[in-house]
Amino acid sequence: MCCLYGDESRSEMDNVMTNELANLELTPAQMTAMGEAVLTRVVANLAAVSETPSRGDYTDIEALCRSMREDAPEKGVALEPLLDQLFNEWIPRSFTTTGPGYLAYIPGGGVYTAALADFISDATNRYTGVWQGAPALVQLEANVLDWARDWMCFPPTTRGLFTTGGSMAMFNAIACAREKLLGDDIRSGTLYVSSQSHHSIVKAAKLAGIAHDRVRTIGVDEDFRMRVDELEREIAVDRQAGLRPFMVFSTAGTTNTGAVDPINGVADIAAREGLWHHVDGAYGGFFYMVPELRPLLSGLPRADSLTLDPHKALFLPYGTGLLLVRDGEALRALHSSTAGYLPDNQNEFYDPAQYGPELSRGFPGLRVWLTLKIFGAERYRAALKEKRDLAVWAAEQVARIPGVVMDASPQLSIFAFHIEGNGLETIEAQNTATESLMNRVTDRGQFMLSGAMAGERYLGRVVVLSFRTRRSQMEICVQQLAEETATLLVEAAER
Repeated sequence: MCCLYGDESRSEMDNVMTNELANLELTPAQMTAMGEAVLTRVVANLAAVSETPSRGDYTDIEALCRSMREDAPEKGVALEPLLDQLFNEWIPRSFTTTGPGYLAYIPGGGVYTAALADFISDATNRYTGVWQGAPALVQLEANVLDWARDWMCFPPTTRGLFTTGGSMAMFNAIACAREKLLGDDIRSGTLYVSSQSHHSIVKAAKLAGIAHDRVRTIGVDEDFRMRVDELEREIAVDRQAGLRPFMVFSTAGTTNTGAVDPINGVADIAAREGLWHHVDGAYGGFFYMVPELRPLLSGLPRADSLTLDPHKALFLPYGTGLLLVRDGEALRALHSSTAGYLPDNQNEFYDPAQYGPELSRGFPGLRVWLTLKIFGAERYRAALKEKRDLAVWAAEQVARIPGVVMDASPQLSIFAFHIEGNGLETIEAQNTATESLMNRVTDRGQFMLSGAMAGERYLGRVVVLSFRTRRSQMEICVQQLAEETATLLVEAAER
């Protein structure tokens, strides 16, 4: 009996220990303390962002990453040391995408209100895969999609979905067009992009069953805009070969130079030839919110589908994209499904699972809804107009710098250029010098600039799309470009 009693006692103790280990709940006091610790770090980080180098120190970055490899932790550790490593060691050694000097790539800053929305979404952890799971919360997402529809002047038949970005929006658009226009005969379908279209389209086409040899690349004019005459010829050639042209992409602001394709011209051809016309407005589409800028994107509302990335021109955090489809029922026909364990489909209210591929999903629309409710569309229109005005002003100043050749004036808020001069007679020498210019300005620490290859030429780029970038920063950037260009030209002439 004594031995048995001892075994029972040990078993009870083991159960107590197991139950304690299995408890992942935190007390209100613990949650408050942890939340305050994180908030303190985040606010301090954002308060210092204007003085933070535009790109962190990448010295021995490979060695750092190798040293960080570790096995899964068996025991937990305190929060504060982890925050020390994140904010003191790891986050600083990256691109400062939240800063006013981030002019290298397109995403626009990450407004603080979105972080609050994500905290609410993650902490409450509501399921929005089907309408019945959280009807009021799904309605908030539906509201945002309707706002985007109205800003883009799309018809009431439009439906859409939130995505993680442009790549997934492209994939869904291609799948939708393929399903409606090709049916089972996928192999005969041909799709058309320009040489300046985003590379994600070709990848998305492959995922949607459209092989690389069925994607046609159309040339561009001197302003990097798709040539509609060449598009017409390629469509005719494919029809003559017995193929089935079914989809064409035009771009409302290319990544390389910010070029806006002749959307109306492409729309005319698509209507006449029976093609699905998708506009990639991931970068530039939201400029259509601003009435006085709409002529820059003329024809955009004629698209059959449209990519928009709120993590670009709405300044939201990475991972915030959306797709609009003019014929909402075509999108629903692609994705609508049911299962024995799911509630019956309903038709009155927007239901995410009926318009997108995801069933398990969080609440991605809250960050957009809360931000727009707090700031309002009026302030967003003002911010977008300011970015366009800043880009135009800066491009005019940079074009006056001796040695600078402007290759792409800002159609929206990106401009691109290269440098020429004595000792820089070949395109290879000009490419090297232009890339060096981007690197030298970046190495100063206040601004991060990048370039892009357009054909055989390397172009320096300036992308004005952070909500924190104002006139004072652009004046300094222009000055640094002028100083470094002068130095490069002297060096080239002396070689």
